[in-house]
Amino acid sequence: MSRRRIAGISPFEHLIGYSRAVVDADGWVFVSGCTGTDQVTMTLPAGVEDQCANALATIQRALADADAGFSDVVRVRYIVADRSDFERCWPQLRAAFGPAAPAATLIVAGLIDPAMRIEIEVTARVVR
Repeated sequence: MSRRRIAGISPFEHLIGYSRAVVDADGWVFVSGCTGTDQVTMTLPAGVEDQCANALATIQRALADADAGFSDVVRVRYIVADRSDFERCWPQLRAAFGPAAPAATLIVAGLIDPAMRIEIEVTARVVR
């Protein structure tokens, strides 16, 4: 295996042309940016805390499909539309990423849908 693509259930993966995650042979796992859309119902809750929970759930599923978990994350990028939203996400982010303590970056930027308040992208490394 040199590279394995992991598909999620979002229709945008096909429409835009990307994978939910890509696993490289040397153990690297690249998870695409995940927004707060519930991937089962394709609904977007209004609150940043609920959107953060949905993004983390999508990431957790992608990592599991790659035989990885939050403890394998070495890099995380947070993108928020409003910097004042970020602190409300800290408890969830600390629970998910705190034990691994990955390198992190916060970016404040407009997201593709104005109702979206957070997007999270991770890179993990699984050493076997």
